[in-house]
Amino acid sequence: MASQSPAPPSSARSPLSATATASPLQRLSTFKTPTSVTAPTSPSSAPATSALDSFASDPVFSAFLSPSFSSTSFSSAALSSGSPASTAEKLHHAIRLLDNQLRSEVLSRHSDLLGQLSSLHHATSALSTIRSSLSSLNSSVRRLRSELSDPHRSIASATVQLNNLHRTSELLQHSVRALRLSRKLRDLVAAAPDPEKLDLAKAAQLHAEILSLCEEYDLAGIDAVDEELRWVKETGDRLRSEAMKVLERGMEGLNQAEVGTGLQVFYNLGELKVTVEQVINKYKGLSAKSVSTALDMKAISGSGGGRGGGFGPGGIRGSGTPQIGGGAKAREALWQRLGNCMDQLHSIAVAVWHLQRVLSKKRDPFTHVLLLDEVIQEGDPMLTDRVWEAIAKAFASQMKSAFTASSFVKEIFTMGYPKLYSMIENLLERISHDTDVKGVLPAINSSGKEQLVSSVEIFQTAFLAHCLSRLSDLVNSVFPMSSRGSVPSKEQISRIISRIQEEIEAVQMDARLTLLVLREIGKVLILLAERAEYQISTGPESRQVSGPATPAQLKNFTLCQHLQEVHSRISSMLKGMPSIAAEVLSASLGAIYGVACDSVTSLFQAMLDRLESCILQIHDQNFGVLGMDAAMDNNASPYMEELQKCILHFRSEFLSRLLPSRATTTSGTENICTRLVQSMASRVLVFFIQHASLVRPLSESGKLRMARDMAELELAVGQNLFPVEQLGAPYRALRAFRPLIFLETSQFASSPLLQDLPPSVIFHHLYTRGPDELQSPLQRNKLTPLQYSLWLDSQGEDQIWKGIKATLDDYALNVRSRRDKEFSPVYPLMLQMGSSLIEKVQANPNS
Repeated sequence: MASQSPAPPSSARSPLSATATASPLQRLSTFKTPTSVTAPTSPSSAPATSALDSFASDPVFSAFLSPSFSSTSFSSAALSSGSPASTAEKLHHAIRLLDNQLRSEVLSRHSDLLGQLSSLHHATSALSTIRSSLSSLNSSVRRLRSELSDPHRSIASATVQLNNLHRTSELLQHSVRALRLSRKLRDLVAAAPDPEKLDLAKAAQLHAEILSLCEEYDLAGIDAVDEELRWVKETGDRLRSEAMKVLERGMEGLNQAEVGTGLQVFYNLGELKVTVEQVINKYKGLSAKSVSTALDMKAISGSGGGRGGGFGPGGIRGSGTPQIGGGAKAREALWQRLGNCMDQLHSIAVAVWHLQRVLSKKRDPFTHVLLLDEVIQEGDPMLTDRVWEAIAKAFASQMKSAFTASSFVKEIFTMGYPKLYSMIENLLERISHDTDVKGVLPAINSSGKEQLVSSVEIFQTAFLAHCLSRLSDLVNSVFPMSSRGSVPSKEQISRIISRIQEEIEAVQMDARLTLLVLREIGKVLILLAERAEYQISTGPESRQVSGPATPAQLKNFTLCQHLQEVHSRISSMLKGMPSIAAEVLSASLGAIYGVACDSVTSLFQAMLDRLESCILQIHDQNFGVLGMDAAMDNNASPYMEELQKCILHFRSEFLSRLLPSRATTTSGTENICTRLVQSMASRVLVFFIQHASLVRPLSESGKLRMARDMAELELAVGQNLFPVEQLGAPYRALRAFRPLIFLETSQFASSPLLQDLPPSVIFHHLYTRGPDELQSPLQRNKLTPLQYSLWLDSQGEDQIWKGIKATLDDYALNVRSRRDKEFSPVYPLMLQMGSSLIEKVQANPNS
């Protein structure tokens, strides 16, 4: 019946229900459009619709269409507008229009409304039928409930009973197992009255199984089980105590078996990680306590015995300084305590390393779990790193505190820093040696070592500063800035050198510390060089060479000898050291060497200038004289005699005061002045050969005379300046030039003598064998011998050859202009030798 109704009642009532809660104008607006049945439009609907549309556009009536319309606000606005009567009239008129509209709507939809009423009647009949059916169903459900409730209660009661029986059975079963395991543990303990013979690992495993069983199945509250649990827990305490004794004994004695047994017991107890943490914290505390005790000045003062610790009335002072008379004992006690501390730190580091070593090797025999993985998770620091970090922090803290709080400890560790550093190095070396096992991480790595070394850097800095201060004060006392004319004595210089040697010897056992001290010594040597340079005398008196040595020169000689002594003694100290030690002092020793040279360089330059001026007089002599008288004259040339006199004067007045003894020189020992004399002697020989080759003309008797001069020169230089055989190339050149001047021109090209002579000397000598029109560069450019000599010194052999080649080209041009058929034999020889020289220079540009 319900399905045959034309439409649901709710759909027919929906427009009316919508208007029941809306305002009058809102309800009116819902009837503008028919919902279900289209009715014929009446003639009166158009005016009504247009009237309603006018309401929507009206400023007064449009407010009634708003969802937020408030009658109170509208009334208040109408009253305050000044024409409430007009507004009320408009409202009455609107109400009449709405009534007419409603009436028109009802009449136009009369058939639809009747249809909706018929549908409502059918719906009411259907609801009555459903209501009777629901009542019948409800009575059936009540009857079914009463029939099922009794069996359900019986089943639920039986289920609870079964569950309780099952739980009781399990409790009894696990309780019996727990009691059986407890009996095994009792038998195991009773079988070993001596704790050392007890199988701790097995007992710990039984203990852990009993507690785990009781906890997992909640056996607490059973009298028999509770009684056994009390005994089991007491036994567990005994097992922990015995296992800890075994573990500590194994760590102290480095016994892997005992350490492994102890660790296995705690692993079986399920307490491995906690126990290892406790052990590590214990050793960290022991290390901190050991360092603190070693530097406890009150404890040190009390160790001397008697009132005040044996250091006098009052014992130790508040500043950490012993009373008068107790310094030596306190110092000895401090070093002794620090040594004991190093031994304890060594024992702690090795013991922890041994624990870590066993953990990294031992696995549980049943689960095969590595014990180290149970203790350390990925990313966690190793046990040795944790303990060593605690040691380094405690050591650094105590050292810093001792440096600032105790002047006594600060002084001891500053003055005795080499000993302090040696103790630390010894500790690190012992730990590294004792923990150097293949396949096992060492107890400390390089960064860990640096941590401990850096903890005493504050004393290292003070020690180096004190070292620099001591040496600087000594130099300042020897070379006071207030007195420029004073020259230190040899004893004062020896005192500086001895003090430097003492500083090096104090730290020579440690290479790193030695380099640090050498750097400070380098600063002192720079200071010494600066102070010595300030004392050097300058001016004409220091450069005169004609008379006896002046006081200014004697002063410079003394400074030079002092600096030579410093340079040689310190250089000899470095011979047994690594090469880096010489590199550290290279700059400072170079400064000493430079100042020593500066003190006499001007004098040596003046002597060399005087000797060169004597040699230049060779050009005033006539070596072209022919005749037996000239050949038989055994006397040296006047310039050579003057040269010999100057050399003898220099030797007696200057060089004898600067050079070591002749025996020392021949044995190979050299000093700064020896090198200067060697350089001067070499220059004299080279300068003589250079100008002897320029002598022109040179007759046969002139050659003999020049050979005698060369012999006299060799004798004078060798006896008064430097052994000529040790001069090398200059001496070989002198020895080669003497027979060269007697060679026939045709023999030049194949003579081995040319190897020991510079090409320029050979070319210049060949000019003496050519015709007069073959001018030398000296003659061609109209230069003085001195000017040409200066030019030769500033040019290389290739440039000198270019000047010589220009003279050869001029000679060839003159010969060709005269239409001569032959050149002098010297001309092609010089061209040939010159071309070979150019080829050699091009092949080796650096020569």
